[in-house]
Amino acid sequence: MSADTEHGHGGEPEEWFASAKKIYPMAVHGLFRKIKWALLFITLGIYYFLPFIRYDRGPNAPDQAVLVDMTGRRAYFFFIEIWPQEVYYLTGLLILAAVTLFLMNAVAGRIWCGYLCPQTVWTDLFLFIERKVEGDRRERMALDRDPWTFGKIGKRATKHFLWLMVAWWTGGAWVLYFADAPTLVYELATFQAPWSAYLWIGILTTTTYLLAGFMREQVCIYMCPWPRIQAALTDEKALNVTYRWDRGEPRGSLKHNKQLAAAGLPAGDCVDCAQCFHACPTGVDIRNGLQLDCIQCGLCIDACDAVMVKVGKPTGLIGYDTDENIQRRVEGKDPVYSIVRPRTIIYAAVIAAVGLIMLAALLTRDFAGINVLHDRNPIYVVQTDGSIRNGYSVRLLNKRTHTRHFMLHVEGMPQGTKVEAVGVDTTFADRPIIEIGPDQTRELRVLVTSPAGTKMPESTPIVFRLTESVMGEVVTAKDFFKAP
Repeated sequence: MSADTEHGHGGEPEEWFASAKKIYPMAVHGLFRKIKWALLFITLGIYYFLPFIRYDRGPNAPDQAVLVDMTGRRAYFFFIEIWPQEVYYLTGLLILAAVTLFLMNAVAGRIWCGYLCPQTVWTDLFLFIERKVEGDRRERMALDRDPWTFGKIGKRATKHFLWLMVAWWTGGAWVLYFADAPTLVYELATFQAPWSAYLWIGILTTTTYLLAGFMREQVCIYMCPWPRIQAALTDEKALNVTYRWDRGEPRGSLKHNKQLAAAGLPAGDCVDCAQCFHACPTGVDIRNGLQLDCIQCGLCIDACDAVMVKVGKPTGLIGYDTDENIQRRVEGKDPVYSIVRPRTIIYAAVIAAVGLIMLAALLTRDFAGINVLHDRNPIYVVQTDGSIRNGYSVRLLNKRTHTRHFMLHVEGMPQGTKVEAVGVDTTFADRPIIEIGPDQTRELRVLVTSPAGTKMPESTPIVFRLTESVMGEVVTAKDFFKAP
């Protein structure tokens, strides 16, 4: 291998890999920081305490408001109950989530990443703990440089202990969605819980501790696919955290810019203090333009606004703006904000359509079911009196959590047709009354016999109608009655 190939054309070794530099985000105060705190408390409050909310569904049903009942093969969300065969609701939710992300991006860029993404929320909480224990940006940087002392060990131990407690409660809260929360908490505390609960708590504790405590911005930059997708979906009308270079440049120190202004030379409002860069949790200098690493959290806006107030200049040097408006200001035109435009209308329409389809399916679904399978051998039996009998395997389903009684009726046959459910004694006008237990299926052999002396066509379409005795719910299944 030649020297040029090995070391590059400049004679220096090429760097194929560079270790990530540690970022020390500075604490800021302002509107967007308050919004982030409010959303953090709301989202984590819901996540941690929702499993303990009760909701009465009647007898034989769990009373946990939100529950994924693996044993009972049900998922509950307050009054909504989802069954395993309704996996299409999961598909609908995934579509809604994706299109909602598209809509949020079309309106204001990566606001999901900056305010609601679990990685962002838990990283914010971990950073809060780190600042309370070790201090703000300068104190943490100094602590990293200091030699190991009892004070430094104590701070580090306290920080990591608190991180582990948050991570542990995060993992513990997740498993509470899959079992009765108070019961599982007791079983976990007395070491009587299933081993799978301890396993998943351990996995989620470890991943939360590592992702929010150590990897932080690297998850957003390298592991998450959304920044790449978002970059392909954004346009010049989308609001993004933007440095208004038309106002800020040429940048310089406050003293230098005042001298330029006094001399009648161009002087920007940016005092080059780098506070926007120091506040960024992903280490982005927004003054270099919109970048893949930027999660659009708005903390640089708060940092810049605080500086502008101190130096007596208007706020908004960094703000949510569009590329189009920057160019319009350069041309002396007023800014235009187009939140409602074809792209956002289409996204909103898709969300509404999918949501309405799911709601309609949910409101009109059946709580009972019937499946019919015609006997294949023999297809029919001609009895001694000339009547014709067909046999069917009928599977009945009760999706309620209490016992229900159903009347079985066959439509499409001539008057006098006999319907018999083998093993069911109670009948009403040749209509068997069938009992089905809570959340159970029952399979029966049903015999349908035409009246003696009735000439039947080779194939007669018939309908099996199952009617619930109390609420009158009706479900049907189609088949055929065969004859010579």
